Amino acid sequence: MSDHPAVLRELAIANRILAHEQVFDSYGHVSVRHPTDPQRFFLSASVSPEQVQVQDILEYGLDGEPILATTRAQYSERFIHAAIYARRPDIHAVVHAHTESVLPFTVSSTRLRPLLHVAAIIGHEIPVWDMHDDFGDTDLLVINPDHARSLAHALGNGRVVLMRGHGFTGAAASLELAVRVAIYLKVNAQAQSAAMALGPVTFLSPGEVAVADARMGSPRATSRVWENWAQRCGADCAVQAQP
Repeated sequence: MSDHPAVLRELAIANRILAHEQVFDSYGHVSVRHPTDPQRFFLSASVSPEQVQVQDILEYGLDGEPILATTRAQYSERFIHAAIYARRPDIHAVVHAHTESVLPFTVSSTRLRPLLHVAAIIGHEIPVWDMHDDFGDTDLLVINPDHARSLAHALGNGRVVLMRGHGFTGAAASLELAVRVAIYLKVNAQAQSAAMALGPVTFLSPGEVAVADARMGSPRATSRVWENWAQRCGADCAVQAQP
């Protein structure tokens, strides 16, 4: 892992950003695919996102197990990341969260749809995965490869899948884009709930989503956003590079 200190530092910063922007609470996790070995990815040990440092980050295989034996506690839902990387070679970062503003859309008949131009990156059609359909009564945690493969299948070729009574999982071609997807999913959910209280809502058309995403959905379309978020939460100073 010491061969990729910049990647690990950015992953630690991503955790801090998502916590500060209230996408993550004490739970939630974000990962990034290994830059030179697509069969591996980086994910923190089981640490609250706001506390993640470079030394907390572990390297995993696509089976969801650490490459090197560790005594560190691990996220039980690490299989989410493994299954999406295995199914989607185009994906280089995955976010899983329980964002409060998104939760109502996981359990109601109202679909979450983009209405803001900056939220076009979440996609026009956002599926809702109901774990009960495949696995019956569970605690709703994705804790084994079978659970995770079902979720990855529901994600399909999109960037976001909602999880009934649980939260959401997002995936993108870069860590920076995955962070933007997660944050603007939250913003869009808040705006949609507020707009629906006022009356009928005008959502982005499929064509508008496609055009806006072509501009905003590139892996590094707006680097100033990442830099601002990192400075705003103090992560650019608080996260130390691995010696």
